Amino acid sequence: MTTAAVVSGFVQQIIMHSEYEPLDTQYLVNRVLALIGETSFQDTKPRKGTTLQLLDALLDIAVANQAIRDITAQRDQLASQLMNFFASTPSRVNQRFWHLYKESPSVATDDFYNFSKRTNYIKTREIAQNIFYQANTDFGQIDITINLSKPEKNPQDIAAALQAPITTYPVNQLSFQNEGFIGTATYPARTNHRIIRVPLVGENWGFQYSPYAYFNEHAIVLAPVHRPMKIDRLNLSRLLAFVDQFPDYFVGSNADLPIVGGSILSHDHFQGGRYDMPMAKAKMASHFPLGGLKDAGILKWPMSVIRLVDSNQVKLLDAAEQIMAHWQFYADVGRHIEPYSTDGTRHHTVTPIVRKKGNDYELDLVLRDNNTSAEFPEGIFHPHPDVQHIKQENIGLIEVMGLAILPPRLKNELQAVQNYLVDSQTPIASKHAVWAQQLHEKHGNVSLQEAKIIVRQSVADIFIRVLSDAGVFKCTPDGQAGFKQFIDTLR
Repeated sequence: MTTAAVVSGFVQQIIMHSEYEPLDTQYLVNRVLALIGETSFQDTKPRKGTTLQLLDALLDIAVANQAIRDITAQRDQLASQLMNFFASTPSRVNQRFWHLYKESPSVATDDFYNFSKRTNYIKTREIAQNIFYQANTDFGQIDITINLSKPEKNPQDIAAALQAPITTYPVNQLSFQNEGFIGTATYPARTNHRIIRVPLVGENWGFQYSPYAYFNEHAIVLAPVHRPMKIDRLNLSRLLAFVDQFPDYFVGSNADLPIVGGSILSHDHFQGGRYDMPMAKAKMASHFPLGGLKDAGILKWPMSVIRLVDSNQVKLLDAAEQIMAHWQFYADVGRHIEPYSTDGTRHHTVTPIVRKKGNDYELDLVLRDNNTSAEFPEGIFHPHPDVQHIKQENIGLIEVMGLAILPPRLKNELQAVQNYLVDSQTPIASKHAVWAQQLHEKHGNVSLQEAKIIVRQSVADIFIRVLSDAGVFKCTPDGQAGFKQFIDTLR
């Protein structure tokens, strides 16, 4: 099939799925030809195929024409420019969103979500590669995902990145400056990126979807200015304001300290989505009175979570502020809980999550402590060495809520452990040796299907241990006694 057929097919897709009209055909043909380095065109029957299939063909043509090099960054940059034909301008996207919002919040978010997939800002093909399953545990059903969606860099990509000039624009990947940015060898292409402006307590924040989503309608909510993460009453009020506007979504914030926070602490932001996280389904283990709230209690969860429930935002914020202020200075040395170092470094914060159920708000506060020790230099309340063969990264907001984000290496490594349970002569990575031997001693030789079930369940159990390591008050009689002591000091 000729280049002209591919271009015609792609232009046909643009006209079908964007604001362009048939009258724009010649203009679009010429714009696409320019981007792929083609200088001639002859009308021909359009090539059939999906938008992304035609996009791939155009990228290959651009490489053949030497319009781009065959490296990930340049292919992504051109793909983003080509898919930008499917996207309206930021102002039009915002106008459409808020027009549809008048019908209902879910109509607006559904439309923007589908738009973000249609423009390939949300990488649907790549996300589909992820391994996802659910498993039952003592704390309810949890979610496990092995993240395979983000492309790994090849030697050519790495070489290009090393030669790229150092830039400070955009300031980071959560800045409004990304909207329409072409990308570089070291920075993702965002030509087809659009951000919805959402008013949140005196500021217009940004609302967008994650390109590599971990769950349904995985959204990121961005501060309009570049400032560090901060968990305080004002940002809690913004979380409540967000679920007022989008009651079908939960929203939360990573903690604002290293080790217990997310990967980007330098830019204030939240994450949310239309998804029932495992922690949202957890029940109260105990209840206690606080600030006249409708309900308050300790959650049955491997981490240390206080849930506050009420329809009155002021009462919720007062109670949350009381807990955060008390936790900031709370010490329990016998349980390795110390709020400040001798040099004045703060170690206590919370991971907050908000959702709306009817007229009531649920505000979960997860107590966090980022102290280190000689025994645990990476963090006392961080995955301990014996479980790092499965998970060694920080436990951020999403994982706190019971969705494990595991590294790509585990796809093949877990397959090897499964094979080991079928045939114990199978070589496995040394980091998994003790674990694999324990599974083999417990279950003996099993079929491959049985091995898959055993390994998946064991990974889920280990993830619960990971969360328990991150919990400041352990799910033991002593740990829960310590949690009760903390609660008692609130009253």
